[in-house]
Amino acid sequence: MKDMEVIDSHTEDISFSLSVDVIIPVYKPDLKFNRLIERLVKQSIKPNRIIILHTVEELTDSNQFVQKEKTEEALSYALSFNAPDCRIERIDIKKSDFDHGGTRNYGASLSQAEILLFMTQDAVPADVNLIGYLTRPFRDLKVAAAYGRQLALPKTSIIEKYTRQFNYPEQSYTKSLSDLPTLGIRTYFCSNVCAAYRKTVYDNLGGFVTRTIFNEDMIMAAGIVKAGYSIAYTAEARVYHSHAYTYGQQFKRNFDLAVSQQQFSHIFSAVKSENEGRKLVKQTLNYLMDKKLYQLIPGLILQSGLKYLGYIAGKNYERLPRPLIKKLSMNPSYWK
Repeated sequence: MKDMEVIDSHTEDISFSLSVDVIIPVYKPDLKFNRLIERLVKQSIKPNRIIILHTVEELTDSNQFVQKEKTEEALSYALSFNAPDCRIERIDIKKSDFDHGGTRNYGASLSQAEILLFMTQDAVPADVNLIGYLTRPFRDLKVAAAYGRQLALPKTSIIEKYTRQFNYPEQSYTKSLSDLPTLGIRTYFCSNVCAAYRKTVYDNLGGFVTRTIFNEDMIMAAGIVKAGYSIAYTAEARVYHSHAYTYGQQFKRNFDLAVSQQQFSHIFSAVKSENEGRKLVKQTLNYLMDKKLYQLIPGLILQSGLKYLGYIAGKNYERLPRPLIKKLSMNPSYWK
């Protein structure tokens, strides 16, 4: 794919002797998934195993049979890279059994590696040094998690590109509980799009929370920080990952985000997401003004307004009727 050329294919001297397993929940994989597997097996530091947790959907119409054929083709392609030094395994899971935290925990239970690297099926490594850079912070025994930098695809909208730059800057840093007064909710920020965890700490904390609609990574990150460990943002570990959400999808995503924060209010009540959201909107507006992209400002205002409305609705989901909640959520199956 020309949209995702390897930025740098030379191998850095970043070797580190911790074993790594990659765990990837997969549902209706596409070309990005193929590219992900291709680049994982070419890493300068190879994972011991790549565990593919494939969510199986019951077939009800002819269109789903076509999708099944595409899925099986993608999975067969991934398994074709299976090798003694990098084993690739497929495990099928019923759709009714899928859970953002629980499914990942199941994958982790199959691993004996020292580092668990969780990725999503649409995160494509930018070069061959992703795993090397992402594991390097674990030389510090206080570091229990590290997450990578997400780069926007070239065809992504300008606003989405700026959002990626805001959330994933060029400078690496490490954060701990002492940073909470200054970083606020960003202290707990961690994304399972591409995040590695020290397995001993992961197991001691009980893994990801189960039965959650969203945000299992930030809930785990909060537990890590409160247990006295650090989290490393590793900007050198880069993946291509961005979305082209519609306004309605933005609303629904923020609805689910707020639901998760409300359900785990003991973690999030003391750190307000709204502050970070306002900061993002203000800086994006200034960026568009500086670049004289005035025609994009109405879209930013509409998008930001709908995201905020989705967030407020999610915060008050307990007052809403269940049929309405299903319509407002990006994950209606969660509410069954």
